[in-house]
Amino acid sequence: MELRIAGTVNDSIVDGPGIRFTIFTQGCPHNCKGCHNPQTHAFDGGELTDTDVLLEKIKSNPLLDGVTFSGGDPFCQAIPLAYLGRQIKELGLNIVTYTGYDFEELYKNREHNGWGELLEVTDILIDGKFVEELRDWNIKFRGSSNQRYIDCPESLKHGRAIEAEP
Repeated sequence: MELRIAGTVNDSIVDGPGIRFTIFTQGCPHNCKGCHNPQTHAFDGGELTDTDVLLEKIKSNPLLDGVTFSGGDPFCQAIPLAYLGRQIKELGLNIVTYTGYDFEELYKNREHNGWGELLEVTDILIDGKFVEELRDWNIKFRGSSNQRYIDCPESLKHGRAIEAEP
């Protein structure tokens, strides 16, 4: 399945717990002021790749604890990421997904364009737009203090955002 990406990082330690393979998706509607990855905003930028190619790269790294979907905004390509996510879960790896949307909007619209499927494969959801005025260097895995670190399976079970400790 095709996916438009800005790039990947094979051994990240800043995009979630443990050693992670990070996929930076291409395309984001949020345009947050001060965004760390503004080059990922254009929906026609980056490069097309196949999820099978990414899966082989993930399989080739035995040190991984998990995979992170970042961006851009992964929910703009939820269907191919959910497909890839199911295969990643079969490998026993966890998934962290970053998004500028908040959990409540994603949950309410989970029938939209694969959003529910991507939520179902996500272990930790880091939600909310980056707000430059709320930048906080002292919080783990988030850029601004409005962003939440959410236990996605528990949140889906209860129908509301349940935050976890990073």
